[in-house]
Amino acid sequence: RLTKILTGSSLGSIMGSSAGVTALAASSSVSSSSKPAYSIQQSISELVPLYDAFILDQYGVLHNGETSLEGAVECVEELHKLGKKMIILSNTSGPAASALAKLPKYGFDPEHFIGAVTSGEECSRYVREHYGTGEQTKKVLWFTWDGVRSNVPQPTDFLRKCGNVEVADSVDEADFVLAHGSHVWQKRNKQVALENFLETGSLETIDPILEQCLTKKLPMVCANPDFVVRMADESMAYMPGNIAKRYTDIGGQCQSFGKPHPEHFLACLDRLNANSEKPMRTVHVGDSLHHDIAGANAANVDSIFITSGIHCNELNTEFAVLPDEKLLEDLIQKEQHLPTHVLSAFRY
Repeated sequence: RLTKILTGSSLGSIMGSSAGVTALAASSSVSSSSKPAYSIQQSISELVPLYDAFILDQYGVLHNGETSLEGAVECVEELHKLGKKMIILSNTSGPAASALAKLPKYGFDPEHFIGAVTSGEECSRYVREHYGTGEQTKKVLWFTWDGVRSNVPQPTDFLRKCGNVEVADSVDEADFVLAHGSHVWQKRNKQVALENFLETGSLETIDPILEQCLTKKLPMVCANPDFVVRMADESMAYMPGNIAKRYTDIGGQCQSFGKPHPEHFLACLDRLNANSEKPMRTVHVGDSLHHDIAGANAANVDSIFITSGIHCNELNTEFAVLPDEKLLEDLIQKEQHLPTHVLSAFRY
């Protein structure tokens, strides 16, 4: 049962679409001359008949970095019982295997997922192919995580996948820049803290480094294009995507991996449709309009926008509570990325 559809579209027209309700969200932008077309749901159970497979974001959908979100474990278990295929699509800068290995910590069974596609996995492959395969060692100026912390992607796991690449001690030594994490500038034998970037998004410490990199015309690679994630204490943490954005804003070149780039959604579809007699009706579930919903639209994949994630403050709502419809419509109009469905949380 559809709770509400904010257009005159009927349920029959939705069910008639071979890809769920792709026709409602075929464009990645919202026309200012017409009302947005999306359904608002109380739970994902109302959408289950429409889809065979689910592409799931992690932060804001499954967990908050410390614990699973209420109802998410049970939702995954129910979808698995119903024979739905699930795959994780995450902008974590860690490898796909690491993302799957962490699932039991949050109460999820990795066997319920056919795998994971992470920006870190795709980024490390790119670095290896473009910088790490030659006889001459390439050196990287590395913004990364403090590996002592257990709830972040481990830097050594990533670097190990990059091939013949070493850490640079200075801009002059570097062949390229890597925006991998938000804690430190990692040098060979020491770390330089990025001050309060993770907590506040301040680029005061980072800007002078980027200016030097720009002068040397160093290319940048970004392993996590997210701007913010919502933490367990409901604060916002600032991600490497902000570093990449600042670098391109001042004239630098950056190759980013992860959502909203459609290639990563298509990689999920390839995995989901392997050995399938016909294309699976697939939907992506995420909490970011500018990464999850924009990327799903670019890949022509239906989407479910979770409102209790990173946009909850803008929507003046809280976990598992649907926002005011006018605030929701205004936000979608502002961001110009149209979801297919809206849910307050990933619950069955």
